[in-house]
Amino acid sequence: MEEKTAATSGEQKRLLRALDGEMLERPPWWLMRQAGRYLPEYRTLRTRAPGFIEFCLNPALASEATLQPVRRFGMDAAILFADILLVPHALGQKVDFGEDGPILEPITEGSGISGLRQAGFAGLDPVYETVRLCRAALPVETALIGFAGSPWTVATYMVEGGASRDFRVIKAWAYRDAHGFGALIELIIDATVDYLSGQITAGVDAIQLFDSWAGVLSEASFARWVIEPTRRITARLKERFPNVPVIGFPRGAGLFYQRYAAESGVAAIGIDTAVPVAYARDMLQGRVAVQGNLDPIALLVGGAVMEEEVRAIRAALGGGPFIFNLGHGVLPQTPPRHVAALARLLAEPVDRA
Repeated sequence: MEEKTAATSGEQKRLLRALDGEMLERPPWWLMRQAGRYLPEYRTLRTRAPGFIEFCLNPALASEATLQPVRRFGMDAAILFADILLVPHALGQKVDFGEDGPILEPITEGSGISGLRQAGFAGLDPVYETVRLCRAALPVETALIGFAGSPWTVATYMVEGGASRDFRVIKAWAYRDAHGFGALIELIIDATVDYLSGQITAGVDAIQLFDSWAGVLSEASFARWVIEPTRRITARLKERFPNVPVIGFPRGAGLFYQRYAAESGVAAIGIDTAVPVAYARDMLQGRVAVQGNLDPIALLVGGAVMEEEVRAIRAALGGGPFIFNLGHGVLPQTPPRHVAALARLLAEPVDRA
């Protein structure tokens, strides 16, 4: 990746400067799931909607949830409060949320996708209004990140009917009938491009694609169902919005991270906690910006353990384009004071000697 300097990026937001390849003395930071149940103000807000889908599609509530952590901790970016399963919901699949997570009416092999909407949809207009409200309320220096689930991960929920331990149903379909399964992926690709285009038009500065279950696939399947759909989404978005960068997060990809960085077209790659920072520095950071990868449990524990982990990550990755984040999302049990301590720690200079 060509290294950029502050002189070439002017007054650009810090997150966007890192995504453009610039090395910054203090890394921009935000946290996956930074808005949510660990914040008491979020828990109060959540009581104002009967269901989670209704909450996500209420612009007043969703924008407030988006803004809460930035007000409290001063992150360099807000991430839109929504859910990756809004796309299946908008396609006409029945989606609900229970105590143990999402519950969907499963899509089946054969004619299973015939009941889904095959063209554009307007059901996500409230999300775009949420973006507009957030854009108007955020400080000028704070970036706004939009997002969607990557097609493979969204498809896992659509086919399995929720979270899965072994992904037996979806993987069997993909192995047995790649053409038929590919039709579902095609539908999700088109819907995702439309959805993200709407977010960008409404005002987001960058996009993150969450591929939470990328790590369950073989090498050939990873190339076909993770890299190729991501490449097509990023290419189509770049044609429409050449200045809006995409962050890819193929959680659990292991050794496939390097191929993903090389072939997917993303500007930055989010690394999970299991990725060695030296590997990320040596094998990924020369090609794309790197985002990550503090263990959410270290944030939960806080104190000296967190400080040691944060300093090690910054020392390893701070010599190139880098965005500080977690290796997965903030846990609901995390004390807000630990996030405040993290903010103070990230404001300090780092010794990379």
